[in-house]
Amino acid sequence: MAEPKIIGFLCNWCSYRGADTAGMARLKYPPNVKIVRVPCSGRISPELVLRTFRAGADGVLVLGCHIGDCHYTSGNHRTAKRMPVLKKLLEYTGVEPQRLRVEWVSAAEGEKFATVVREFTETIRALPPFMETMQGREQGARKQRSGEKGQGEKGQAVKEAAWTSA
Repeated sequence: MAEPKIIGFLCNWCSYRGADTAGMARLKYPPNVKIVRVPCSGRISPELVLRTFRAGADGVLVLGCHIGDCHYTSGNHRTAKRMPVLKKLLEYTGVEPQRLRVEWVSAAEGEKFATVVREFTETIRALPPFMETMQGREQGARKQRSGEKGQGEKGQAVKEAAWTSA
């Protein structure tokens, strides 16, 4: 089984530095997370997360400064408001909400960074690959649509038979 592909959007000021602290301390964590350094977690739009999944990510990790410590004053407040809504949207569309995780990691929290990455990687490993589940759902939807057409045609034939016999 292939290792999960995880994209981590890390705030430049805190979380990225926390990852650097974990590396300097030689803390062990899975290499599954591909880190994307962003100026602020508030810059991570729901659309970007959805595009990341569409591009083949099995999981998305959004890490930012602790609430109240944002270098851009309120960027992490925006993240704290947006991401729970996005999780609900993912769940509504049939995507496991566990595929998205948001955490607050400061520059001094290398151990927390390593722990979050380990836990999230294990969570994603327990789920089927994202693209496979989406392809399966897409095929199921196609079958359902084609089945509905067939029933519609049958229903039309019944209506026509009823019309001609009356």
